[in-house]
Amino acid sequence: MSNLENLKVGDKLEIHCYKHNGHLHRQWDEAVLLDIKDDYMVFGNNRTVVIDSDGKVWQTKEPAIMFFFKDKWFNVIGQIKDYGIYFYCNIATPFLIDDGVIKYIDYDLDLRVFPNGSFKILDRMEYKYHKKQMHYSNRLDFILKYELGQLIDLVRKKEFPFNKTVIDNYYKIYIKYAENK
Repeated sequence: MSNLENLKVGDKLEIHCYKHNGHLHRQWDEAVLLDIKDDYMVFGNNRTVVIDSDGKVWQTKEPAIMFFFKDKWFNVIGQIKDYGIYFYCNIATPFLIDDGVIKYIDYDLDLRVFPNGSFKILDRMEYKYHKKQMHYSNRLDFILKYELGQLIDLVRKKEFPFNKTVIDNYYKIYIKYAENK
Protein backbone atom coordinates (compact mmCIF):
# COMPACT_ATOMS: atom_id res chain seq x y z
CA MET A 1 0.00 0.00 0.00
CA SER A 2 1.89 2.99 -1.23
CA ASN A 3 1.59 6.51 0.15
CA LEU A 4 -0.03 5.47 3.44
CA GLU A 5 2.70 6.99 5.57
CA ASN A 6 2.12 10.41 3.94
CA LEU A 7 -1.63 10.50 4.57
CA LYS A 8 -3.19 12.63 7.27
CA VAL A 9 -6.69 13.25 8.54
CA GLY A 10 -8.41 15.83 6.36
CA ASP A 11 -6.73 14.69 3.11
CA LYS A 12 -9.04 14.32 0.12
CA LEU A 13 -8.74 11.21 -2.04
CA GLU A 14 -10.70 9.66 -4.89
CA ILE A 15 -12.21 6.16 -4.88
CA HIS A 16 -11.86 3.78 -7.84
CA CYS A 17 -13.78 0.51 -7.86
CA TYR A 18 -12.66 -2.17 -10.31
CA LYS A 19 -14.06 -5.50 -11.44
CA HIS A 20 -12.14 -8.80 -11.40
CA ASN A 21 -11.14 -8.35 -15.06
CA GLY A 22 -9.33 -5.10 -14.19
CA HIS A 23 -11.87 -2.76 -15.75
CA LEU A 24 -12.75 0.41 -13.86
CA HIS A 25 -16.36 0.02 -12.70
CA ARG A 26 -17.09 3.25 -10.80
CA GLN A 27 -15.26 6.24 -9.38
CA TRP A 28 -16.12 8.80 -6.71
CA ASP A 29 -14.44 12.19 -6.89
CA GLU A 30 -14.04 12.76 -3.16
CA ALA A 31 -13.40 10.93 0.09
CA VAL A 32 -12.13 12.94 3.06
CA LEU A 33 -9.86 10.94 5.38
CA LEU A 34 -11.35 10.98 8.91
CA ASP A 35 -9.33 8.34 10.78
CA ILE A 36 -6.36 6.03 10.32
CA LYS A 37 -6.22 2.82 12.36
CA ASP A 38 -3.91 -0.19 12.12
CA ASP A 39 -6.52 -2.32 10.34
CA TYR A 40 -8.86 0.18 8.68
CA MET A 41 -9.32 3.74 7.48
CA VAL A 42 -12.43 5.90 7.67
CA PHE A 43 -13.52 8.42 5.05
CA GLY A 44 -16.51 10.71 4.58
CA ASN A 45 -18.22 12.46 1.72
CA ASN A 46 -21.48 14.16 0.83
CA ARG A 47 -23.09 14.83 -2.53
CA THR A 48 -19.98 13.61 -4.30
CA VAL A 49 -19.80 13.11 -8.05
CA VAL A 50 -19.81 9.48 -9.23
CA ILE A 51 -18.87 8.27 -12.72
CA ASP A 52 -20.00 4.80 -13.82
CA SER A 53 -18.16 2.66 -16.38
CA ASP A 54 -20.88 3.38 -18.95
CA GLY A 55 -20.15 7.11 -18.67
CA LYS A 56 -23.21 7.95 -16.55
CA VAL A 57 -22.44 10.78 -14.11
CA TRP A 58 -24.49 11.23 -10.96
CA GLN A 59 -24.21 12.58 -7.45
CA THR A 60 -24.71 10.87 -4.10
CA LYS A 61 -27.75 12.12 -2.20
CA GLU A 62 -26.62 12.04 1.42
CA PRO A 63 -23.57 12.13 3.67
CA ALA A 64 -21.68 8.85 3.90
CA ILE A 65 -19.08 7.48 6.29
CA MET A 66 -16.96 4.79 4.62
CA PHE A 67 -14.86 2.09 6.28
CA PHE A 68 -12.12 0.47 4.23
CA PHE A 69 -10.36 -2.50 5.82
CA LYS A 70 -6.78 -3.61 5.25
CA ASP A 71 -7.44 -7.34 5.74
CA LYS A 72 -11.19 -7.87 5.31
CA TRP A 73 -12.83 -8.61 1.99
CA PHE A 74 -15.54 -5.98 2.34
CA ASN A 75 -16.05 -2.28 2.82
CA VAL A 76 -18.89 -0.59 4.66
CA ILE A 77 -20.67 2.65 3.84
CA GLY A 78 -22.90 4.23 6.48
CA GLN A 79 -25.45 6.39 4.66
CA ILE A 80 -26.96 9.14 6.81
CA LYS A 81 -30.54 9.59 5.66
CA ASP A 82 -33.35 11.65 7.19
CA TYR A 83 -35.06 8.48 8.38
CA GLY A 84 -32.06 6.67 9.83
CA ILE A 85 -28.69 5.18 9.04
CA TYR A 86 -28.51 2.62 6.26
CA PHE A 87 -25.40 0.59 5.60
CA TYR A 88 -24.32 -0.51 2.15
CA CYS A 89 -21.62 -3.17 2.26
CA ASN A 90 -19.60 -4.27 -0.74
CA ILE A 91 -17.95 -7.67 -0.85
CA ALA A 92 -14.59 -6.57 -2.22
CA THR A 93 -10.85 -6.97 -1.88
CA PRO A 94 -9.03 -5.21 0.92
CA PHE A 95 -8.23 -1.69 -0.27
CA LEU A 96 -4.98 -0.11 -1.29
CA ILE A 97 -4.10 3.52 -1.82
CA ASP A 98 -2.15 4.49 -4.90
CA ASP A 99 -1.30 8.11 -5.71
CA GLY A 100 -4.25 9.63 -3.83
CA VAL A 101 -6.75 7.01 -4.98
CA ILE A 102 -8.43 4.36 -2.82
CA LYS A 103 -8.65 1.22 -4.99
CA TYR A 104 -10.43 -2.11 -4.59
CA ILE A 105 -12.00 -4.87 -6.66
CA ASP A 106 -15.76 -5.22 -6.23
CA TYR A 107 -17.25 -8.72 -6.31
CA ASP A 108 -20.92 -7.87 -6.88
CA LEU A 109 -22.37 -9.35 -3.70
CA ASP A 110 -23.66 -6.56 -1.49
CA LEU A 111 -25.36 -6.39 1.87
CA ARG A 112 -27.95 -3.70 2.57
CA VAL A 113 -28.57 -3.06 6.27
CA PHE A 114 -31.66 -1.11 7.28
CA PRO A 115 -32.01 1.26 10.28
CA ASN A 116 -33.87 -1.43 12.26
CA GLY A 117 -30.95 -3.87 11.85
CA SER A 118 -32.60 -6.11 9.26
CA PHE A 119 -30.58 -6.81 6.12
CA LYS A 120 -30.81 -8.12 2.60
CA ILE A 121 -28.17 -9.75 0.37
CA LEU A 122 -28.16 -8.06 -3.04
CA ASP A 123 -26.91 -8.94 -6.53
CA ARG A 124 -26.63 -12.73 -6.22
CA MET A 125 -27.45 -13.21 -9.90
CA GLU A 126 -24.86 -10.62 -10.95
CA TYR A 127 -22.32 -12.47 -8.80
CA LYS A 128 -23.15 -15.82 -10.44
CA TYR A 129 -22.91 -14.27 -13.89
CA HIS A 130 -19.55 -12.58 -13.24
CA LYS A 131 -18.19 -15.66 -11.44
CA LYS A 132 -18.70 -17.66 -14.62
CA GLN A 133 -17.80 -14.87 -17.08
CA MET A 134 -14.59 -13.81 -15.29
CA HIS A 135 -13.62 -17.28 -14.08
CA TYR A 136 -13.52 -16.72 -10.32
CA SER A 137 -11.54 -19.56 -8.77
CA ASN A 138 -13.07 -21.93 -6.22
CA ARG A 139 -10.74 -20.42 -3.61
CA LEU A 140 -11.90 -16.88 -4.42
CA ASP A 141 -15.55 -18.00 -4.33
CA PHE A 142 -14.93 -19.54 -0.88
CA ILE A 143 -13.23 -16.36 0.44
CA LEU A 144 -16.02 -14.09 -0.82
CA LYS A 145 -18.81 -16.23 0.66
CA TYR A 146 -16.89 -16.64 3.93
CA GLU A 147 -16.41 -12.87 4.20
CA LEU A 148 -20.12 -12.29 3.48
CA GLY A 149 -20.87 -14.62 6.41
CA GLN A 150 -18.43 -12.69 8.63
CA LEU A 151 -20.10 -9.44 7.62
CA ILE A 152 -23.59 -10.77 8.41
CA ASP A 153 -22.29 -11.91 11.80
CA LEU A 154 -21.05 -8.35 12.56
CA VAL A 155 -24.45 -6.94 11.57
CA ARG A 156 -26.37 -9.42 13.72
CA LYS A 157 -24.17 -8.65 16.74
CA LYS A 158 -24.32 -4.90 16.02
CA GLU A 159 -20.53 -4.80 16.16
CA PHE A 160 -18.28 -2.10 14.72
CA PRO A 161 -19.01 -0.26 12.50
CA PHE A 162 -22.73 -1.08 12.61
CA ASN A 163 -23.54 1.41 15.31
CA LYS A 164 -25.32 4.79 15.10
CA THR A 165 -22.93 6.40 17.61
CA VAL A 166 -19.87 5.40 15.54
CA ILE A 167 -21.41 6.94 12.41
CA ASP A 168 -22.55 10.09 14.25
CA ASN A 169 -19.08 10.64 15.74
CA TYR A 170 -17.33 10.28 12.40
CA TYR A 171 -19.94 12.52 10.76
CA LYS A 172 -19.09 15.28 13.27
CA ILE A 173 -15.43 14.96 12.25
CA TYR A 174 -16.42 15.07 8.57
CA ILE A 175 -18.46 18.25 9.09
CA LYS A 176 -15.41 19.93 10.65
CA TYR A 177 -13.31 19.19 7.55
CA ALA A 178 -16.12 19.87 5.06
CA GLU A 179 -16.60 23.37 6.52
CA ASN A 180 -12.91 24.12 5.95
CA LYS A 181 -12.92 23.25 2.21
